[in-house]
Amino acid sequence: MNNYRKTLIFMGSALLLLSLAAFAGCGGAKPVSRNTAPTAPSSTPGAAPPARNSTGMPLTIPAGFAMSTFASNLGGPRVMIFDSNGTMLASTPGSDEVVALPDKDNNGVADGTAVVASGLNHPHGLAFLPGDPSKLYIAETTRVAVWNYDPTAMRASNPTQVVALPPDGEHITRTIMFAPSPNQGKMLIAVGSSQNAGVETDPLRAAISIANADGSGLRPFATGLRNSVFMAVHPVTGQVWANDMGRDFLGDNLPPDELNIIQDGHNCGWPYYYGKNVLDTQFVIDPATAPPVSGMTPSYVEYPAHSAPLGLAFVNSDNWPADYKYNLIVAFHGSWNRTVPTGDKLVRVRLDKQGNFQDTEDFITGWQQPDGSRLGRPTGITMRDDGVTFIADDQAGVIYRLSPIK
Repeated sequence: MNNYRKTLIFMGSALLLLSLAAFAGCGGAKPVSRNTAPTAPSSTPGAAPPARNSTGMPLTIPAGFAMSTFASNLGGPRVMIFDSNGTMLASTPGSDEVVALPDKDNNGVADGTAVVASGLNHPHGLAFLPGDPSKLYIAETTRVAVWNYDPTAMRASNPTQVVALPPDGEHITRTIMFAPSPNQGKMLIAVGSSQNAGVETDPLRAAISIANADGSGLRPFATGLRNSVFMAVHPVTGQVWANDMGRDFLGDNLPPDELNIIQDGHNCGWPYYYGKNVLDTQFVIDPATAPPVSGMTPSYVEYPAHSAPLGLAFVNSDNWPADYKYNLIVAFHGSWNRTVPTGDKLVRVRLDKQGNFQDTEDFITGWQQPDGSRLGRPTGITMRDDGVTFIADDQAGVIYRLSPIK
C-alpha cells in the first residue's frame, strides 16, 4: 500500500503540487493498480517511449515495452522452454501435446506449429537434462518420462518413465525443474494437493520433491505447499522460488496466495497454516492438534486471495529498463469463485539484488473485463537472455511476445 505526502510550495504566484510515493516494506503487501502506460507520447527528455500493443487485446502495457502475438491456436499453452537451436517448446495440456514453435526468420512470430510429442496425459512440466539437450523430460499427471529429442526434426521419441506420480486429484498439473547448486543435476518435481484442505497420505502430494535424473533417490524436498505450479531460480542467490495457491472457501479475502523461497526440509504450513503462519481455524478445530508453528516457514510475499499465481520470471537482462533489474514478473491466472473477480494480469514484484522484498504493482492488465468476463488468462512466463519475454495464455490459446523498446 503506497502512502503519499503532499507539499504545497508557493513561489511567487505559482502553486506547485508534488506527490512523492513511499513504497511498502517487506511482507504481505498487495499488488497496487497503476496504469503505467501513457495515453499520449511523453515529451519529457529521457522518458520511456510509449507502449506498443499489437495483440488485438485491450491491454495496458508499461511505457517502454512492445507486446505482440508470437503464436496462436494452441491447446492451452503453459510451460515454455528453448531447445539447443533456440526453438521454443511449449506444453499444451488442452491438446495433450508438446509442440515446437520455430521462428527461423527471427521476425517475432512463430513460423508454424510442430508436434514434438502427442497422446500425453495432461503434459505440463518441461526440462532438458543439464549438459545433454538430447534428453527432454516431460511431466504428465501420472509420470515424469525422459525422451530422446531431435532438435532438427523437432520430435521426441522413446520415452522412459523415471518417476511415477499420484494420479488425478484436485490438482493435476506436474511441474519439473533441474535444481541449482548444491543440488545441480537433480530434478525438482512439484505436485499439488488432492484436496482443498486436508492431510495427505501420499508424501509426494502438496510438496516439491527431489530425485536424481534417473528417478532414484526420490524424496520430499519442501512440504506444506498446496499447489505450487511454477518455480524459478533467483539469478544472484541461486535459491528456488515458487508461487503457491491458498485454499478455497474462506471468503473473498482469505487466505492470501503466496510466494515462497523453497528450502530443503522446510514446511510451508498447509493445511494447518497459511500466509505468515496464520492458523486455519476452519480446518483446525482444536489448536492443540496442529503441529507447532515453530516448525513452519511463513510465506515470503503475500498476494491477494484467489489470485492464482502461476508463472514467474526474474528480470536479469540489461536490455530491460534498469529499475526492473532483479525484479520478478508473476502471472496471475485469476480467481474462479470470488464475488468480484481478481487476478488475471501480470504483476511486478520489486526486489533488490539480493531478493529483499520492496513492494508490488500491476505490470500488464486488461484481460479481466468490467462485466466479469475474461479475454484471456496468463499462465507461464519465460525470458530469454536478450530480455525478450514470452507469456502463455491458456484461455486465449496464444503466446505473447514482450520486448523492451530500444
